[in-house]
Amino acid sequence: MTLPPSLQISGIATLTHLGVIRALGEDTVKFLQSQLTQDVALLGLAEARLAAFCNAKGRMQASFILFKRSEEEVLLVCSRDILAATLKRLSMFVMRAKVKLSDASEELALYGIAGSAAGALADGPHAPWAMTEFGAANAVFLYPGAGQARALWCAPAGLSAPEGAPIDLAVWNWLEVQSGIAMVTQPIFEAFVPQMLNYESVGGVNFKKGCYPGQEIVARSQFRGTLKRRAYLVHTDESPAAGQDVFQVMDSDQPCGLVAAAAPHPLGGFDAIVSMQTSAAADAAQHPGDKRLALGSAAGAALTLLALPYSLLEDI
Repeated sequence: MTLPPSLQISGIATLTHLGVIRALGEDTVKFLQSQLTQDVALLGLAEARLAAFCNAKGRMQASFILFKRSEEEVLLVCSRDILAATLKRLSMFVMRAKVKLSDASEELALYGIAGSAAGALADGPHAPWAMTEFGAANAVFLYPGAGQARALWCAPAGLSAPEGAPIDLAVWNWLEVQSGIAMVTQPIFEAFVPQMLNYESVGGVNFKKGCYPGQEIVARSQFRGTLKRRAYLVHTDESPAAGQDVFQVMDSDQPCGLVAAAAPHPLGGFDAIVSMQTSAAADAAQHPGDKRLALGSAAGAALTLLALPYSLLEDI
């Protein structure tokens, strides 16, 4: 989806809903390599990545935008509502590794930069997950939302915010939904394996790296063609909430999906990312004029499928 010219979004949002875990020490990369779905060892200093932290069953307990500030310091940006619990869980695996994990949320300020303000950061468009340094600040270029360029700005607290008109956090959250990438928050804790949120299609899973918690299940889902749930964009007239069930209208007994993220649309209604059965999504796509999906119950508000802004990696 692309906004009409009268609603082009450009500006800066203060990302109060996000926090930062700092990993510091000579074993930082080795430790994170053993815990996350991403190949941290191959991560360059001019790039960032999406990554998930899973339980033994491959269910995501957290997701991060991570990047290296050096070979001994990695920052992991995640939802604040799961940060403390995630930090505690990760710390349980440190044992003798020479790495210190800490909550750096008060030391670092996070901003979302959208539209022409994001484009002004560099001489031309940057691929998603590219990273540029601006003095003590780091700018991570993200997947676009609603056709708008986006970047994550991370800088020491106390430095001036990047230049640009302020935009509401709700608008930034809508752009996040429109990007088709949902970060793990408390309502969807352990609800999905990474592919159920399309993480393998947006660079969030590396299938060539070594072991991490849940790796066998994540790999089996991909290589044995057993993916039966994917993430989809939808629009509805009523307000969805992360963790809310989605139903097929013809089946009131069992939900076919779960809302992963949602935000109000600037022109009215609400957009959401829903992880649902591929068969339910296919049925809705084949009957675009009918009410096939509903929010909360089979009698709930209708959900209309929208196009994803990226291609899905084919099952192997």
